[in-house]
Amino acid sequence: MTTTPSVRPIAPHVDSRRLEALARRVRVADPASAQDVTNAMTGEVLGTVPHGTPEDVAAAAVRARAVQKAWAARPVRERAAVLRRFHDLVLARQDEVLDLIQLENGKARRHAFEEIMDVTLNARYYANTAHAYLRPKKRQGVQPGLTRTWEVHHPKGLVGVISPWNYPLTLGISDALPALVAGNAVLAKPDAQTPFSALWAVELLEEAGMQPGLVQVVTGSGAELGLPIIENCDFLMFTGSTAVGRTVAAQSGQNLIDCSMELGGKNALIVLDDADVDRAVSGTVRACFSNTGQLCISMERVYVPGTLWDEFVRKFVAATGAMKLSPAIDYSGDMGSLVSQKQLDTVIRHVEDARSKGATVLTGGRHRPDLGPFFYEPTILTDVDDTMEVYAHETFGPVVSLYRVADEDEAVARANDSEYGLNFSVWTGDERRGRRVAARLQAGTVNVNDAYAAAWGSVDAPMGGMKASGLGRRHGEHGILKYTESQTIAVERVIPVGAPDGIDPARYARLVTAGLKVLKRLPGIK
Repeated sequence: MTTTPSVRPIAPHVDSRRLEALARRVRVADPASAQDVTNAMTGEVLGTVPHGTPEDVAAAAVRARAVQKAWAARPVRERAAVLRRFHDLVLARQDEVLDLIQLENGKARRHAFEEIMDVTLNARYYANTAHAYLRPKKRQGVQPGLTRTWEVHHPKGLVGVISPWNYPLTLGISDALPALVAGNAVLAKPDAQTPFSALWAVELLEEAGMQPGLVQVVTGSGAELGLPIIENCDFLMFTGSTAVGRTVAAQSGQNLIDCSMELGGKNALIVLDDADVDRAVSGTVRACFSNTGQLCISMERVYVPGTLWDEFVRKFVAATGAMKLSPAIDYSGDMGSLVSQKQLDTVIRHVEDARSKGATVLTGGRHRPDLGPFFYEPTILTDVDDTMEVYAHETFGPVVSLYRVADEDEAVARANDSEYGLNFSVWTGDERRGRRVAARLQAGTVNVNDAYAAAWGSVDAPMGGMKASGLGRRHGEHGILKYTESQTIAVERVIPVGAPDGIDPARYARLVTAGLKVLKRLPGIK
């Protein structure tokens, strides 16, 4: 890489000039406004982006709306072609964004690559299915054969996407892809800690043929910009904590716009008594410590039957203790860093509170500043009870609590005993049994013999949370149609609905009553 004194190398595929170019994509009224972005691996300043204001949000919304109508007028196949080209560009240039993800978030590269998989899966899926989802559909009319009825979908207009820091590429752009192919513009606000990955994705979308300005990115504080985004958009997609989600839902309702949310979780993994222990151990390591545990759908509670307890615990502790923590910007590490001091403080507080109240730390439980300022060992706790903060509250870090249960019924009851219901996991040697148990669990997604990726990656099926874990769904049909306004067009032919002129209303009522009885018995009538 050729350098000059003004260019600072940061990672194998990223330098300071590249970050400055991405930051310039954000338009603000005051170009001198700036906020630092921290390198999660080192704690040093990675780069700066503009610090947007509510006025900047309003101006960005105007720019996006100015482009949206022309974009919506393009045929769906042309919009889908943009997603296909974007898919190919992400795969071809993944090294650069993998560096960005690791630098911003601190995760191991193997977990950063999951974001490449997610974005390309979503781009391909909606490129291939958008036409079928969006085309006008004939519906049964009120008077079969006489009423012709269609369901039509129009873009909402401007979709707001507020995304968190834990998956800066996936959550920064994947939810925008179906909104775009449906004909909308997007106003995106990535988390202040991780803006560069989302900006990179928008750049690639424009290179793939998306009209410039259709996706506007605003950077700044969520507390300052969240409400202005809601006030300037026609639909909101939010991913974040349940506490903030309650506020966002209330603000969306006040502005009479619909919203979809993926919120918090205290996810449970159940090992059934017929499970292959080695396979379950390997899966549980992935379930608990992928992305340094900073994953909405990762596991923080594990229920193990007494018949397998000793073997499972011994092997799980050994596998966890053997994990390699690394700040390297390559594939050598098994787990990376937490994202910030705030997240580290939460993890330390939860572990130390549990330890002080009688919990046992089987492995881990230590801050590792020798590796980087926010590193913490993968940690396994037992003897956890409801007096401890870690028992019911989301840690969002590499900490899991093990619970011994008598049988399947107890495991299901304890897994469901939570205000959250996002993603659960079941391990068994009997697939049918696994499906039966999964159906008893109060969670939006349940993986049988997998940690989280099977359900998450099955983008043809809906993904979202029950109870306090969210509203609405992403992926599948719902994941695109939520970004549209449904319209019913009905054309009445020959005879109106209602008594025609010149017919006695009482006689009309008798005729219709007889007709309704006949229709009930006819096959094919809904």
